[in-house]
Amino acid sequence: MGGEGTALSQAEDVRPAQAPDPMAADPREDLLFTGVAAAVMTVFLYFNALNIADEHARGGHPVALWEPMVWEATSGLFFLGVSPLIAALTRRFWPTRPPWARKIAVHAVASVLISLAHVLVIGVARWGVYRLVGGYYGPLGPLGDWPYEFRKDVLVYASIVAVYVAWRTLRARAAPAPPPSAEVLEVRDGARRHFVPLTEVVWVEAAGNYVELHRGGGGLLHRASLAEMQRRLETAGFVRIHRSRLVRREAVAAVESKPTGDFVVRLRDGRELAGSRRYRRPLLAD
Repeated sequence: MGGEGTALSQAEDVRPAQAPDPMAADPREDLLFTGVAAAVMTVFLYFNALNIADEHARGGHPVALWEPMVWEATSGLFFLGVSPLIAALTRRFWPTRPPWARKIAVHAVASVLISLAHVLVIGVARWGVYRLVGGYYGPLGPLGDWPYEFRKDVLVYASIVAVYVAWRTLRARAAPAPPPSAEVLEVRDGARRHFVPLTEVVWVEAAGNYVELHRGGGGLLHRASLAEMQRRLETAGFVRIHRSRLVRREAVAAVESKPTGDFVVRLRDGRELAGSRRYRRPLLAD
């Protein structure tokens, strides 16, 4: 066995850093995106309704302000409602990665279908609102103007995709990087330092105020508690099998149960370790 150790550190990860995948971010980020989009859309549609009312007044066909408000609100609510669907399609068929042709085709078909649904939904919704106030709006009126509406809907669809990709990219870059797993343990032995690759450590066992790192070539004492080692090594594939023992999952060849509920862990090198039934489930979990 080696001498006493007094320090544990992580070796610098020298593998080339990979840019975060924006589409792999937490889907719950979409809720925040939808909320922000709703706020921005509310302001945009409000001023757009004011502009429409002003254009009608300048053209000699004034309308009550509530009418363009209804027109804009029905369209806005529709696209806000389908934005999760567009976001899901964007995550699965992100058009900036190959195969581009198939992904672009998916978005093209989706934009056509969404546009058709848009003119049908807003026609019925506006018809219902107008009927409530004693007016009339043709429910199929927007469908007759579908070529005109489609040009606008394609721009809205493309804008949602572009803004969504930009949003996820910025959020992925701003998210804190997960802590790197410990690749190498630095164990000090007086004036000497041992740099032990985790791939060489088979199991870790409590030894009073120390832990013993068991490797193929023998053990090495390190001053640390087993609980501390468990916290530091669980991301590297180590699992607790006993109140005084950790084992590297990849080193386990078989697990044999005993009538008492305890078990025996047989390692790939033939050695056996006793395990407690309390820790059986974490070991066998995927």
